Amino acid sequence: MAVENCTVFIDFVFVGLSGRRDVQLGLFVLFLLVYGITVIANMGMILLISTDPRLHTPMYYFLSNLSFCDVCYSTTVSPKMLLDFLSEQKRISYNLCAMQMYSFGAFADVECVMLAVMAYDRYVAICNPLLYTITMSRSVCTQLVAIAYFVGLVDSAIQTSCTFRLSFCNSNIINHFFCDVPPLLALSSSDTSINEIVLFTYSSCVVGSSIVTVLLSYSYIITTILRMKSAEGRHKAFSTCASHLTAVAIFHGTVLFMYFRPSSSYSMDTDKMASVFYTVVIPMLNPLIYSLRNKDVKGALKKSTITKLCSG
Repeated sequence: MAVENCTVFIDFVFVGLSGRRDVQLGLFVLFLLVYGITVIANMGMILLISTDPRLHTPMYYFLSNLSFCDVCYSTTVSPKMLLDFLSEQKRISYNLCAMQMYSFGAFADVECVMLAVMAYDRYVAICNPLLYTITMSRSVCTQLVAIAYFVGLVDSAIQTSCTFRLSFCNSNIINHFFCDVPPLLALSSSDTSINEIVLFTYSSCVVGSSIVTVLLSYSYIITTILRMKSAEGRHKAFSTCASHLTAVAIFHGTVLFMYFRPSSSYSMDTDKMASVFYTVVIPMLNPLIYSLRNKDVKGALKKSTITKLCSG
């Protein structure tokens, strides 16, 4: 392709979720409510964990970081999406598109690795309880969180730089509601075969290692639990893992559907619907899952509420 035939675009235009004005207004109200719950629930979880001494354990330290990731990667998408529901032209500049892609990819990767770290934490707590305080010391927990952020930042930098080295000559209209790698690859006028290999390779490494860690951890956990003689002990062990398993199943199930299904079954409209769940709904569900299914969190929340009512 000759360079002189390439039109240089300074921005992109999103197709969005719907072109109907009445539907967009309805979606604006719905997603504004969802985003509000996401921010309040996750920030509330972080505040609760930081203020209640009973929650100053490795498991809740990782959970507070998970909540922080949920707020961050939802915020990279939701405010712009909400603004676009009220706008005639859903435009985003070239540089802001790159920033959105990088931020979203980084925090999504961090969350993926964090779920694996939390599975390992549960493995140590249940399978090696006597060594738990030594194995999961403060320094080890800090290093594990640092590794999660390092993986996310590096992987997202590679994906974003590879994507924005492509040419976008034919059109600047993105059939999506935010800047993600697949819709931009579909839009590009360049050969994207290398990008697809890079996307699959790095996504497989991050997601695959996370899933393998979770599966190995829980295979040992389940074996250990089944060997317990006390029914009460088994129930307590299962209850501490139920919330995390639910979060893992929802997150990884959506990721596998979006990025690892056969190209023959790929549909941008289907991808947009899955992306809504991935970017908007999951960050709201995580704190609700952990608060509704976790006795420690419910107890801390109840204590905090009673304290505030008594002091007021």
